[in-house]
Amino acid sequence: MPTAAQSLIQFLAAQGIDRAFCVPGESYIALLDALHAHPGIDLVTCRSEGGAGFMAVADAKLTGRPGVVLVSRGPGACNASIAVHTAEQDATPLILLVGQVEKRDLRRNAFQEIDYGRMFGGIAKWVGEATHPDQVPELIARAYAMAMQGVPGPVVLSLPEDVLAEPCAAPVPAATLPAPAIPAPADAARFAALLRGAERPILLAGHAFDRPGGREALRAFAEAWNLPIAVSFRRQDLFPNGHDLYAGDLGLRNPDAQRAAFAEADLVIALGTRLTDITTQGWTWPAQGQRLVHVCAEPRFLGWLFPAELALPVDALALIAALDHEAPAAPAGRAAWNARLRALHVADTGVRAANHADGVAFAEVARRIGEIAAPDAIVALDAGTFGAPFYRKTPWTPPQRLLAPVSGAMGFGVPAGVAAALRFPQRQVIAAVGDGGALMTAGEFAVAVARGVPLKMILSDNGTYASIRIHQEKAHPGRVSGTTLENPDFVAWCASFRVPVTRVDSNADIPALAAALAAPGPAAIVVRTSLAAVLPATPAAQAAE
Repeated sequence: MPTAAQSLIQFLAAQGIDRAFCVPGESYIALLDALHAHPGIDLVTCRSEGGAGFMAVADAKLTGRPGVVLVSRGPGACNASIAVHTAEQDATPLILLVGQVEKRDLRRNAFQEIDYGRMFGGIAKWVGEATHPDQVPELIARAYAMAMQGVPGPVVLSLPEDVLAEPCAAPVPAATLPAPAIPAPADAARFAALLRGAERPILLAGHAFDRPGGREALRAFAEAWNLPIAVSFRRQDLFPNGHDLYAGDLGLRNPDAQRAAFAEADLVIALGTRLTDITTQGWTWPAQGQRLVHVCAEPRFLGWLFPAELALPVDALALIAALDHEAPAAPAGRAAWNARLRALHVADTGVRAANHADGVAFAEVARRIGEIAAPDAIVALDAGTFGAPFYRKTPWTPPQRLLAPVSGAMGFGVPAGVAAALRFPQRQVIAAVGDGGALMTAGEFAVAVARGVPLKMILSDNGTYASIRIHQEKAHPGRVSGTTLENPDFVAWCASFRVPVTRVDSNADIPALAAALAAPGPAAIVVRTSLAAVLPATPAAQAAE
């Protein structure tokens, strides 16, 4: 008779899960043993639970299947919680398996015990806990379904150490996922009528298109109906940025002219997305009086703040498919509207060439990567000011992929790059990280080196938490507090991974990027980044230059 751990692994393997990420712990030894006996699932051993979780999130983004991460109780689960929050904010399916204290010790404040229902209840879609081995097959099936259905997200399953090791008599169930919700014919016809009547529409595309076939369906729909496309926060790779219908993104600090134009739209179509604070520009868009169609697979995300003329709890791709029999049409003025939105976006994509005494403007690096990246490149970004140019200065064209944390979590970039390089070792994979995030999880670069995958790590070094420093200089000019970093010798640190290291200290060194990125195997590029290039024009900033 199989153990509960073996039944759990059998279920995951049957769903096509072929990789899991972990930091080992004695509380789930039985799961590790079950994986040893099941070589079809590659177990990636990481250096921190946060890094393991970020890898699982990135792998889920790339495969469309839940990322799986295994951690021990207490400290392990706490460290992994950042990935649960990231998966929730990013609408990414994630299964966190936590080895728990023995069942006799549950709710008795035992060593490293936490009540995970209470701990994760606000950020996970579902939290379960087994108290008998026969429950495990049912619970892992429910976890899988919850992670995948509706708006995808994270789930947590608590597994007591002794329960995992006990025999399991319950059969392993097949996965059951509900069919995507399709619109009623009357709703599809009403949507088509709204599209035909709108002279100044704008389609906001979100997470629902980040799945196999989603990008292709979005482009075909936009072209058929002549609709300008804006993407939600940090989802630039959903639509080719060089396309005449691409109007930009809804992100941080959109240009005033672009925000004013978006507020003139006579129809806002929020398709397959949640209307969060950043995407709505601080809850100001759609503006009062603008007509709104909001389509999201889960009704709980509809009707929060913005009244919608048509609110549909349906699958975005199913709605597009339902319009196949409708005849597209558009008012004559739409072409001029589309061209106006396109021009506003293009105006914000240029990089002003400049030399800085304190290093390289990282926008120059992002621009260069945009020029030389492979047609199918995957770029993983950490959070930080260095990443901002990648969202507007670097043009993305599917099948290129941008892996960036919607949650703004520092430490995401390198683990995400490792997961991407493991998943697609033949593609060009670049991970960009700042010096603030580098020493959080960039040690996971060791996993890429150990596996021999050709991950290229670009490290921006400016000696500060620059995103916070920018706000600090605006609010309290010249009063630097808590944002300065005393960094190690990053060139020597990167070299300690036994990989080639390229140093970029000035604009004259930027051409070396191309050679470093084209070389086989893993590599690191350390960029001395100008702080003066990003700080507001204050006396303190001028002094830094």
